[in-house]
Amino acid sequence: MSVKIRLQRHGAKQRPFYFIVVANSAAPRDGKFIEKLGTYNPLTVPATIQINRERALHWLSRGAEPTHTANRILSFKGVKFMKHLLRGVKLGLFDEATAMQKFETWNASHEVLVSDRQDTHKKAKASSRIQPTIKKVEVVVPVAEAPAAVETPEVEATPEVEAPVAEAPTTETEAPAAE
Repeated sequence: MSVKIRLQRHGAKQRPFYFIVVANSAAPRDGKFIEKLGTYNPLTVPATIQINRERALHWLSRGAEPTHTANRILSFKGVKFMKHLLRGVKLGLFDEATAMQKFETWNASHEVLVSDRQDTHKKAKASSRIQPTIKKVEVVVPVAEAPAAVETPEVEATPEVEAPVAEAPTTETEAPAAE
């Protein structure tokens, strides 16, 4: 009999909620199971996972094979790391007290990481509710350069309206006046 650690789906349509269970590999997904290890709710940010680490470690040491998602969940909660540390104790690499101290250090840093994710999500959610996102667009309008200084006779008294310069100004050479 092959035993698997897998997810058993519950919840309504479009609202999944899972039990993490140990079941015979031949049993249907939502059918008979041997033991319930915990729950997994993927709808919360970050996902809510409740698991009995001791029982999960017990089943892993007995040869239960986790499915891909169950393996990720066990790794996230530190069950796989604890199994790794206990294997080191069994091989004589370090004692059990050192293994527990390493696990507690990892667990403390992991809990800080999870709480930071929750705080970041709460802040983002609160800021999106209070202020709608409004993007300000800055338009840069090029300024037309003034034409080069051209001598104009001062006889004209009517003001001229400046027009955009499209062509280069032409200068005519004045011929000397013959009197």
